[in-house]
Formats: sequence, structure tokens, C-alpha cells
Amino acid sequence: MSEEQSVQPNSRQLPAGKIEVAPRAIATITARAVTQCYGVVGMAPRNLREGVAHVLRREDMHKGIEIRVRNEGIEITLSVIVEYGTRIAEVARNVQEQVRYAVESALGMPVTHVHVRVQGLRVSQE
Repeated sequence: MSEEQSVQPNSRQLPAGKIEVAPRAIATITARAVTQCYGVVGMAPRNLREGVAHVLRREDMHKGIEIRVRNEGIEITLSVIVEYGTRIAEVARNVQEQVRYAVESALGMPVTHVHVRVQGLRVSQE
């Protein structure tokens, strides 16, 4: 492999072979990090139907996450439903930090942007 070829941030070339992490795997790491954040009720689908956000089931959480792999790093856009009564800006900032930390520490790959879309507010079911 020549030095001039650009290597995607979701892959590593090692002497034993190439390791590539699929966007779906990155989305799974992201979903787990998001659901552990204070103030997040759950993930919402990227596309709202009829203007109503609903909480995705655990096995469908990847549907609320968009992963873009670019030369400079990984860009993540996610849709969340926030607990009513929390500070939305603080919750979103916490989500950004948690996702960046989780993905970078798990994969050792740079995350350039974490975009958080708050799709709705709900009273927590806890």
C-alpha cells in the first residue's frame, strides 16, 4: 500500500491484514453511549412520519443514527428524544461528549463531528 493512498478512518492496515469497522458497528457503539446519557429517553428515527417522534426499540436504535466515514474522520448524526424538564442544550452537549469518547476509545479512530437532533420531549418512564 503506497503512502499516497488515503486510508479511511474506519479501517487499519496491519502487517497481518486489514481491519475495517462497518458503519453499523459504529452505530451500535454510538447507540449504547447515547442510552447511558442522563436526560435521554431514547433514540428516534431519522425520518419523522406525520411529525411524531417515537422511541425506537433497543434492536432498532441504529435507525436513529447516521454514520459518514470521511478521510479526516467519522461524522455522526443522531436523533434523540430528551426527557421533559431537562436542559436540552446540556443533554445534547453531554451526548456529544459521551459518543465521541465511546467511539474513539473503542475504535481508536477520530470522530470529527457529532450532530445531535432533538426530535421530541417525553416524560421519563422510570
